[in-house]
Amino acid sequence: MKILIAGGTGMIGGHAALYLRDHGHDVTIAGRNPAQPGSALETLPYLALDYTDPDLPAAALRGFDALIFAAGNDIRHLARGASASAHWQRANTEAIPAFFAKARQAGIGRAVQIGSFYPQAMPALVATNQYVASRKAACEGARALSGEDFFVVSLNAPFVVGHVPGLLLPMFKAYTDYALGKLPLPVFAPPGGVNFISTLSLCEATLGALLRGRNGQAYLVGDENLSFATYFGHFFNAVGRPVPETRDAEHPLLPDAALYFGRGNTLHYQPDAAETEILGYRRGDVARAVAELVNAYRSLPS
Repeated sequence: MKILIAGGTGMIGGHAALYLRDHGHDVTIAGRNPAQPGSALETLPYLALDYTDPDLPAAALRGFDALIFAAGNDIRHLARGASASAHWQRANTEAIPAFFAKARQAGIGRAVQIGSFYPQAMPALVATNQYVASRKAACEGARALSGEDFFVVSLNAPFVVGHVPGLLLPMFKAYTDYALGKLPLPVFAPPGGVNFISTLSLCEATLGALLRGRNGQAYLVGDENLSFATYFGHFFNAVGRPVPETRDAEHPLLPDAALYFGRGNTLHYQPDAAETEILGYRRGDVARAVAELVNAYRSLPS
């Protein structure tokens, strides 16, 4: 298939682009900015587009058989001083379904939206958190366009961990430096935990959804339920240091604002076994993904 990957210059979309290319597909990556210089993504065709642009013509999406949507907005994209509710409304609730409508108009026949796990894993948050509500609206709005001429599946993923060769991800570089003792920060892990999945597992689920998913379905995917101490411990173990202690305090690398379910709480679940089999993704892959990250980043200057 000829596949367009929106958000293809980032971690999730970038890993999906390389994975799908290696499985014989003709892949083009799309985003506001081209691939990071020196990354493996530089070898792929690039299409400059902003999915939030209301003036983006549907014609810009013509010529593709399938769309993988790995973009979306979260707290990292919220400008300081901006209205959060207005941002989520524009970037998620409105722009994502509108982009899928343009894909359908352009003649794209199959689409997979990679979204957030919160609306399915903790639905009570929809009523209290504007970001989570916007993610639910984006997921439902995209799938509402499904029909005989347009196959749409959503994959709602938890915290994602992974590495794209040559792509520097500041968050994981900071985690690696933290484990190495290069950052002047207290060493501890916050209480609580969440589900994690590797980019490789998510890529396998994405291809499975594209080929075997049920039209209009939203799949809650996930791999391992980990405490944050265990998750941080994977980085520390990879550099030969002990797992940090748990301390009930806001962590500088995992602030409370990023924990929509609240510091000290857990958001653990098991994905449906039948759905996991349909999608065909591996489990137990988080420690390997962290070790791969640490191996790539540990020798880079801080």
